[in-house]
Amino acid sequence: MWNTLKRHWPEYLMEAAELGAFMISASVFTILLYHPASPAVRAVPEEFIRRVLMGLAMGLTAVAIIFSPWGKQSGAHMNPAVTLTFLRLGKVAPWDAGFYIAAQFIGGITGVALVAAAAGRFLAHPHVNYVATLPGASGAGPAFAAEVTISFVLMSVVLAVSNSQKLARFTGWFAGACVAVFITFEAPISGMSMNPARTFGSAALPHLWSSLWIYFLAPPFGMLAAAALRRKLQQAVACAKYHHQNEKRCIFCEYQATQK
Repeated sequence: MWNTLKRHWPEYLMEAAELGAFMISASVFTILLYHPASPAVRAVPEEFIRRVLMGLAMGLTAVAIIFSPWGKQSGAHMNPAVTLTFLRLGKVAPWDAGFYIAAQFIGGITGVALVAAAAGRFLAHPHVNYVATLPGASGAGPAFAAEVTISFVLMSVVLAVSNSQKLARFTGWFAGACVAVFITFEAPISGMSMNPARTFGSAALPHLWSSLWIYFLAPPFGMLAAAALRRKLQQAVACAKYHHQNEKRCIFCEYQATQK
């Protein structure tokens, strides 16, 4: 454990910073597009159009993080469900997976806390609500099913594109497009999380625990199902990075090399 921590701690910090940055972006854009005092709300009163804009903002945020120097090195998982899926596929060392997941939760909480410290009354407003992901009017059942579905689709897309010789370098764009589309069309059902650490980061300060089980269970279930399908189809998985076409070190390839 300590040897792994000593060698790979930069990647763990990168994972924390990446999800922290994502949560800061989510908080800022939600305040901008949904707080009643924001000029954007008056300029764009149609909620669907603002949801489209939110989807574009967060999709581009995901793309920027994936293609950032830190994203290229850590793999830009930013999500315990993603890390668990690659662990199940044998592409991540167990200790690395544990430290990645811990870092992701720390990053999610820290990102929201930083915005709360700077703009607490705006972030706490009911129309913003700490950018919490909560079930929509249909309730927990549809929210759970929706989270499983979008998580399955995202991981299926990532595995297909990242393992395509022609398309691999565009994996980050495909992932960002999924985020944008899901926020636009699925968010009213579950809030669009796909990420236990992202939901926990928003839930921690306002203590929104009642629906947390949905976002802890559904995303891993959906992504692991996508991995199981790929295995059943006997389709290879090369690495656990979103972006591998760079000169950054890869702790996942290092791990796989030791297993051969």
